[in-house]
Amino acid sequence: MTMQPDSVDLERNDSQQDTTVANTVVSSFAWHDLHVQVKDRQTGAPKALLDNVSGVVRAGELLAIMGPSGSGKSTLLNALAHRVAAGGATTTGDILINGAKASMRSIRDLSGYVEQEDALIGSLTIQETMMFAARMALPSSVTKREALRRVDELVVSFGLQAHRHTIVGTAIKKGLSGGQKKRLSVASRLVTDPKILFLDEPTSGLDSTLSLEVCSYLREIGRKYNIAIIASIHQPSTAAFQQFDTLCLLSGGRTCYFGPTAQATSYFANAGHQIPPETNSAEFFLDLINTDVDRDGRIRQQTDRLVELWSTSQGQRDVQLAIEKAAEAPMPVAHRAVEKPKPWTVLFALLHRSWIKSYRDIIAYGIRVVMYLGLAIMMGTVFLRFGDNQKYVQPYINAIFFGGAFMSFMAVAYVPAFLEDLSTYQQERANGLVSPGVFILANFIIGLPFLFLITVLFSVVTYWLVGFREDASAFFMWVMWLFLDLLAAESLVVLVSSIFNIFVVALAVTAFCNGLWMCVGGFLVPMDILNPFWKYVFHYINYQAYVFQGMMVNELQKRTYTCDEPAPGEYQCSYPSDLNAEGRFRGTNVLQGFAINTGLQGTWVGIMIGIIAGYRILAYIVLRLRK
Repeated sequence: MTMQPDSVDLERNDSQQDTTVANTVVSSFAWHDLHVQVKDRQTGAPKALLDNVSGVVRAGELLAIMGPSGSGKSTLLNALAHRVAAGGATTTGDILINGAKASMRSIRDLSGYVEQEDALIGSLTIQETMMFAARMALPSSVTKREALRRVDELVVSFGLQAHRHTIVGTAIKKGLSGGQKKRLSVASRLVTDPKILFLDEPTSGLDSTLSLEVCSYLREIGRKYNIAIIASIHQPSTAAFQQFDTLCLLSGGRTCYFGPTAQATSYFANAGHQIPPETNSAEFFLDLINTDVDRDGRIRQQTDRLVELWSTSQGQRDVQLAIEKAAEAPMPVAHRAVEKPKPWTVLFALLHRSWIKSYRDIIAYGIRVVMYLGLAIMMGTVFLRFGDNQKYVQPYINAIFFGGAFMSFMAVAYVPAFLEDLSTYQQERANGLVSPGVFILANFIIGLPFLFLITVLFSVVTYWLVGFREDASAFFMWVMWLFLDLLAAESLVVLVSSIFNIFVVALAVTAFCNGLWMCVGGFLVPMDILNPFWKYVFHYINYQAYVFQGMMVNELQKRTYTCDEPAPGEYQCSYPSDLNAEGRFRGTNVLQGFAINTGLQGTWVGIMIGIIAGYRILAYIVLRLRK
C-alpha cells in the first residue's frame, strides 16, 4: 500500500468517517517492508530514508529504536504513527494491528504520541494538567467522576501523587524536575487508554538517573496497562537500556538488528564484534554503525556488512515469521462509532486552562500590566496638565500619537506567552485533541478581559494627568480606541508568531510591523504629503492610523484654543479659523491640517474590527495549512 501523510488532508478525511477501529485488545503491532523516500534536494534523485524495514512489537513490550543521528529513528516513528515522515516523503509498506492491515484512522484512535520537546504549561499543576488532558480527550459520556478516577490512577502509577499540586514550573518559579515532566507528558497521553504509545526521544536532556527513572516507569506502565510502547532513543545508560524488551538498530534507514535486547550482545559477538568489559552496550552498538565519524570508509563497509548479515540471519527470519503468522489468522479490531468531545467542551476547557495560566503566569499578563502602568505614569508626568493655549496643541497631538503607538508596540511582550501556547497546541492538534479554529477562538476570548483591564488602568492614570477633554463620553471613547488598538496589536502578534514560531524572529517581525505602522499612520508624515506608495499600500490597512484619527477627533472636535497675544488686541494664531479675530481657533481647524475628517468614527471602528478579525482569520489559515 502507499501512504502519503499530510496532516491537513488526514484531518479532513477523518472528519468524513463515522466509524473507526476501537477494540480494547491489541495483541501485536507490526510493520512490513516499510520504505520512505524523498527527492534529493541537489540531484533530484530518489533518496531512501527508510529501506525495507520490518518489525513487530507485542502488547506489554517496550521497543527501543536506536541509531546514530540521521539513521531514520524519527522517520520510522512518524511513519508508524501515520504522521508526516518527512517533507515531501512517500511512504510505502504495510502496517498491521493484530495481523490485519491498519488504517490511518485506526492507528490514530488506538495510539498516543509523546513529542521529544515537552509542551507542558508551566503555571499548571500536575492535577490540572491531567484533568485538562482528560476534558479535551474524553467524550462527554464519560462522567467527571470517571475522568477523575482515570487521572488519579495515572498520577499514582507514575509516582506523581506527592506532587499532584505542584506546578510544572515557569521561568520565574521552579516546579517539577526533568524526569517528572517527562512522566507527566506520558501520563497525559495515557488518559484516553491508548493501546500503542509512540515516544520521540523520551530521555532527551535527562541525566542517566532521570533516564532510568523514565524508562523504568515506561516498562512498568506498559506491562500494567498492556500497551505496546515504541520509543526512539539516543545513547541510553546501561541501566536505562536494559529496561527495553526489544531493540531496533538502524543505520542509514536500514536495519542492523531487530530482536530481544538481552540477545543483542551475543548476536554482535557472533558477528565478530565482542563488547569490551565495562562498556555500555548501547554506545558500543552505535559506535559500530556511526558513519558520521567514518574517515577511511571502514565504518561504512562494516555497517553494510552488518545490514547484509542481518538480512540473512535467523533473527530476521523470526521477525518475518511472526508477521506472517499473525497475518495468517488476523484479528481485526471491531468497528464502532468513536465519540469525541464536543467542540464547545474543548473550547471551554481551553478557556479555563488559559484563564488559570493568565492570572498565575506573571510573564503572560502580570509583567505587561506593570509595564503599561509604568508607561502611563511616565507619559502622564511628561505630558503633564496641558492647557488650552495654542502652544499645547502639538504636545497634545504628540501625547495622542505616543499613547496609541507605544501601547500597540509594547504588545510584543505577548510573543513568549503565545509561543508557549502555540507549542502546546501543536502537540495537542497532532494527537487530534484541538482544532485550529477552537485554539484561535479561545486565545481571542481569553485575552479580552486582560486587555480591557490594561486599557482601563492605563487610561485612568494617563487621561487626567495629561489634561485631555474632561468629559465622561470623551474618556470612554479614548478607552474604546485604546482597547481596539491593543486587540489589533495582539492579533498581529498571534498572526506573526503563527507564521514565524521562533521567538527572536517573531519579536523582530512584530516590532518591524509596528514601526512601519508608526511611519505611515498620518502623524509623522501628514497624509497630504505622504508618498503615494506607502499611502495606498500600507496606510489604509494600518490599525494605528485609525486609532490616531479616532483619538484626534475625540479630543479636538469640540475644543477651541487661544492664540498668542504679543500685544493687546493683536493675535498670532497657528491655525487659520473664523475665530482668529477673537484670538481663538477651533480644534477642527487642527484636524484639517492633518487631513482628518469628522463624522467617520463609526466607519473607522468597523475597519478596526475588520482588521482584528482579518488577523485572526489569517492566523487560523496559517495554522490550518501548517503540517
